[in-house]
Amino acid sequence: MLEFHRKLEANALLLSLLSFLAVAVGGLVLLIPPHLLAGTVEPIAGVTPYTPLELEGRDIYVREGCNVCHSQQVRPLKTETDRYGRYSLAGESVYDRPFLWGSRRTGPDLARVSGKYPPSWHWLHFRNPRDLEPRSNMPAFAFLAERELDTSDSARKLAALRELGHPYTDEDVAGAAAKAEAQAAELAAALRTAGISLTRLEARSETLSLIAYLETLGRAVKSEPPVRIDLGGPADE
Repeated sequence: MLEFHRKLEANALLLSLLSFLAVAVGGLVLLIPPHLLAGTVEPIAGVTPYTPLELEGRDIYVREGCNVCHSQQVRPLKTETDRYGRYSLAGESVYDRPFLWGSRRTGPDLARVSGKYPPSWHWLHFRNPRDLEPRSNMPAFAFLAERELDTSDSARKLAALRELGHPYTDEDVAGAAAKAEAQAAELAAALRTAGISLTRLEARSETLSLIAYLETLGRAVKSEPPVRIDLGGPADE
């Protein structure tokens, strides 16, 4: 066997061809099954496509690298479900392109963050995380409140997602920018009611779309009771 490997490594052409074949076979094994399964995972009850504002917030979430530190995947382990809630379900991520499930966590998992904090908490947290959690190593994102949300591409984003199977209507696509602005205005009003003073720019800022996105994470499944899995062990006394 050792002699065979020496001859193989000495033949650059043969080694290259076999390496290509190995990579090609591995790639096909990874790429073909998802295409065969496309459309077989149905959204769970309560999961709807993102609104234009939530979709813009998700893009900002990815742009700023939030998904690098915060995974969005609760695994079916007791230590995970005790801390974060029900484990993640495929049907709650059917409208995520790309999905943001992950393994590395510098900060807490956010799969079930919806409803955990009020919008005012998120606003203050983005401005300076240390104001709410002195031990936090999260960088401040106060600059997002100084950037007006650009909704000029919202309609095209919805149209592109509709081509991929998301159930947006013509009305949704045509009114994307207006719907984003209306939802932002509602969120800004809620913040003002909570005692947050907003300038005109802050009331139309990227921070609001980011908060709107976070409020969708786990919203559909948080209130559902966990599913008990029978592992065949003795019944509880």
